[in-house]
Amino acid sequence: MTDIRVTELNIYPIKSCAGVSLSKVAITNWGADRDRRFMLVDANGKFITARKHHGLVLVKAVSADKGLMLSAPGMSGLYIEAPDQEGAALEQVQVWKDEVSALFVDARADAWFSEFLGEQARLVYIPERSFRQVDQAYYDAPQKVSFADAYPVLATSESSLEDLNGRLKNPVKMTHFRPNIVVAGADSFAEDHWRRLRIGEVEFVAVKPCSRCVFTTIDPASGHKSPDTEPLRTLASYRKTELGAIFGQNLVQLNHGIICVGDKVELLD
Repeated sequence: MTDIRVTELNIYPIKSCAGVSLSKVAITNWGADRDRRFMLVDANGKFITARKHHGLVLVKAVSADKGLMLSAPGMSGLYIEAPDQEGAALEQVQVWKDEVSALFVDARADAWFSEFLGEQARLVYIPERSFRQVDQAYYDAPQKVSFADAYPVLATSESSLEDLNGRLKNPVKMTHFRPNIVVAGADSFAEDHWRRLRIGEVEFVAVKPCSRCVFTTIDPASGHKSPDTEPLRTLASYRKTELGAIFGQNLVQLNHGIICVGDKVELLD
């Protein structure tokens, strides 16, 4: 059997902002710990993403003390912490079609992001007492998800990226696809057919191949959108299904534990 190993682990502390690469990640009831617990919303409480505000991919949020240190081109650094979860009033915000109970972080963060984006924005946090159900069309058991699009964990394969890059005039990096887990050693797009797997201490069920959108056309290094809609256009030319153009596999954890770079991926079904 092919030896499949984890080669990268990433979290994205703020939805649509830059990722952070780690050597190990705790898998909790939310999925990858500290992944997408923060999100930006507009004056109406609707989520803001890099699909419209491409420069968000340049905002870095790095763990510091008990919170995050924010940095972005042209901006002074800002330290933020998750709001006090005890007794604070929850506000309703919208991510896709979901209404989610969240906490506003603070006025300093709102002012910082509003200046960066050039329009009013507020930073919110999803607390432990909030529950946002994963997309039940493909996983109907009770399972919470943070501000990720639909599922707690996304896995991709280096072989699949190599296959795609072999068809592109200008190859792209895996950062275009914003995975939590990257593996090597699998055949290209073998992840389409995963059912149940174990990585480190954690067992996962594969629930749905990930349908890709215009976010993949935004260069995470520059914040610029590809003028020729690549790599999405080429991906759609040979990977289009009823779900859309697919790349990667959405996972739901069945228990909690630690996964590490170098861990073996055991296919159980």
